[in-house]
Amino acid sequence: MTTALQMAMLALLGLSVGSFLNVCIDRLPAGRSIARLASHCETCNQKLSARDLVPLFSYLWLRGRCRRCGARIPLRLPLVELATALIFAFLTWNYGLNLQLAIVLVYACIFLTIFFIDLEQQLVLDIVVYLGMALALAFSFFWLGFGDYWPSLGIASALLGGVVGAIFMLLAYLVSRAIYGSEAMGFGDVLLAALIGMAVGFPLVLIALLMGILGGGLVAIVLVALRRKRRRDTIPLAPFLATATMVTLVWGIPILDWYSGLL
Repeated sequence: MTTALQMAMLALLGLSVGSFLNVCIDRLPAGRSIARLASHCETCNQKLSARDLVPLFSYLWLRGRCRRCGARIPLRLPLVELATALIFAFLTWNYGLNLQLAIVLVYACIFLTIFFIDLEQQLVLDIVVYLGMALALAFSFFWLGFGDYWPSLGIASALLGGVVGAIFMLLAYLVSRAIYGSEAMGFGDVLLAALIGMAVGFPLVLIALLMGILGGGLVAIVLVALRRKRRRDTIPLAPFLATATMVTLVWGIPILDWYSGLL
């Protein structure tokens, strides 16, 4: 049985991992090294000390500003750290301490990185997706079934899910390009769909993609209705697909059973 202490320990781990994810989110789109460069203020270029790098707590202690120049620290940094901590704690409670937990924690890190990079830069980076695909292929050998909620995956289901996901999103990509031209979705979403399929397998890939697309569509309708976006403005799709994938990893089978019952 998962204890509160175990959840708290994984939450603390999540804070530290979230700090590293912020480095990836900042540097990968710019092609900068995530290992060689020391952490520094983006405004004054001052190297940050250890007391400035305590996840979440440093931001609160400094009141969101650089110690040297007073420049604002992006709010995204503590949000990513806090989100990672909460997700780690929840997944620990949901899965318990086992191999499946380790796998889904890695997926959480990958999809959090994809979520925020696309949200800020409108980019789905090949390097992140390809790394995710390689890991998903390896994980498929170890994703074992636990009751009705966590079915065994297997390499056949992972590969089929990847192919179905890629074809599904490729059709959407071609249709959107035909209607909207270069302002439509990018090909990175097609690769992301393949990764999602390899992570959740078939047929859960259809659940993840449909939830992600419907979620993105509903938000787009609301933003247009509120005049925050115009009809031809693009809205990043990857954050919705990433969120839907994590939901599917946790509750995919019950959602599929519910939908099958409706049919």
